[in-house]
Amino acid sequence: MKGFYVAATNQHVGKTTSTLGLAAIFRSMDYNVGYCKPVGQQYLDLDNLRVDKDTLLFADLLGFNLEPHLHSPVILGNGATSAYLDNPSDFHFKEDVIQAANYLSKEHEIVIYEGTGHTGVGSVVNLSNADVAKLLDLGVIMIVEGGIGRTIDRLNMSVAMFREQNVPIIGVIINKVIPEKMDKIKHYVGIKLKEMGLPLLGCIPYDKTMAFPIIKSLLNSINGFVTANDHMVYNKVEDIISGSIVEMNNLSGLKNQLLVTAADKIDEVVEKFILWSSVNPNHSCPLSGVIATGKGDLSMTTERYIMENEIPFIRTDLDTLGTVLKISKIEVKINLKTPWKINRAIELIKENIDLELLKESLQK
Repeated sequence: MKGFYVAATNQHVGKTTSTLGLAAIFRSMDYNVGYCKPVGQQYLDLDNLRVDKDTLLFADLLGFNLEPHLHSPVILGNGATSAYLDNPSDFHFKEDVIQAANYLSKEHEIVIYEGTGHTGVGSVVNLSNADVAKLLDLGVIMIVEGGIGRTIDRLNMSVAMFREQNVPIIGVIINKVIPEKMDKIKHYVGIKLKEMGLPLLGCIPYDKTMAFPIIKSLLNSINGFVTANDHMVYNKVEDIISGSIVEMNNLSGLKNQLLVTAADKIDEVVEKFILWSSVNPNHSCPLSGVIATGKGDLSMTTERYIMENEIPFIRTDLDTLGTVLKISKIEVKINLKTPWKINRAIELIKENIDLELLKESLQK
């Protein structure tokens, strides 16, 4: 198979983001690039067909017609693992993956295979990330999260599974590195990587814009519902303003702020924004959304401000502190509704990864 397999030490370290950047950049170099998520867990049902959520993103980026049996051949949904353990002979997961790979390798110069979860995910059906990479005879790009001790510990544990099956590691990408610690992490993790015989493909700095959620992604976590301007729920949120500590002097230059305030205090808070707008007519409204906590009605003045500025207005029964805490714990995934993340992911890979080393690996 021509291509490579992208794996990670654990969830939420930037595997999909890195895969996206790599796919886009190889495509920009005139490679015919294919994509496959051999084993998926989070899925959507499309016309009675299940497909991993990440494949939708890549179908849009690479412009292919999504065919679940090719781009998302194995879905481990609810009940799949117990059904497999009850009757393994009823399933042909490995054959499904091989058939998809054989077809894609004929259609594309390079196929990028994205793993799922940490290295061991899928082991229950004999399709761990290491199993799949071995099955497809692919080298692996490992994504790890920036740090030193924990990064090396998790990397060592993950690499062991691949080495047990003699799967080659093409290199390591260290993601989400705090810029001020870049040199230190490169130095110390680099020492260990050299000892382990693993090339460092690059270090990607932490970019806070990649962690910005959209309004819609917050709703479930706070049991919220939109009562106005629901067409604007894809607004991004750069920061949270608590209604109790709004400082009008600090609003200039801010944008995409999420206001969280008690419903019975909202008129008082919005009055401040109206006043700020009147003395700063050249500045657009800094709010991307408003969450009103608890009970309370809006004045006509507040309603008019919300509607005129097309601010999505959300209600929740949680209190203000509980709402902010819930939002702060959300894991933000890249998707089609976050185009700024897609563009930034491509930039970060292009600026920080040794693409020549990757290209060399494809010639072997």
